[in-house]
Amino acid sequence: MWVWIVLLVLIALIVIGGIASYNRFVSQRNLVRDAWANIDTELRRRYDLIPNLVETVKGYASHEREVFENVTKARAMATAATGSPAEQAAAEGPLVAALRQLFAVAENYPDLKANQNFLALQSELSNTEDRLQTARRYYNANVRDYNRRVQSFPSKVIAGWFGFKEEQFFEVDEALRGDAGVPRVDFGGQTPGVTFGSGAGSAPTGSEASPAAQEQSPPPPPAPTS
Repeated sequence: MWVWIVLLVLIALIVIGGIASYNRFVSQRNLVRDAWANIDTELRRRYDLIPNLVETVKGYASHEREVFENVTKARAMATAATGSPAEQAAAEGPLVAALRQLFAVAENYPDLKANQNFLALQSELSNTEDRLQTARRYYNANVRDYNRRVQSFPSKVIAGWFGFKEEQFFEVDEALRGDAGVPRVDFGGQTPGVTFGSGAGSAPTGSEASPAAQEQSPPPPPAPTS
């Protein structure tokens, strides 16, 4: 008699634990999707800024046709990349490189750097990049936590039963972006400029894709638990 009672209690505990684990997977997956939507919003905002930026620079350096064509082509490729985070990141590399060329051209024209429209576009691009990097860190942190549960026992059993797969990190390939990182506008000097260093707002490194990688940014809000 007592054996059956104990057995039923154990089965009930396993079922309750499985339901709780499943619900947590759903919550974490939704957090990952919401975080990716934030990244996509900031990327689209940046894509919308680029045509106006190109036209402004073109007004002062119309002979730099190849640079403008590179930016336009890279933007079109990035805008069309609506697949996985890895595919989107692969399209971001050429765009970052093209923007680097565009701002390098702008540095040669003092009148352009003093243009109010150009300054406003730089400021908006800088704000967009800051928001994008914040969204990226939040997204990657959620992916890391979610993937850790997919890989860990006993939650990996629930993940296997219900088809919860590992999510992809969002990172620009080092081979595409080189050592530069994402463009960041610098208003600290006498004239505005753009740097591509690997500071606090730089793109993630390859180590971030590892399950054991540790983000150096503040942790995101905890996922709801069941």
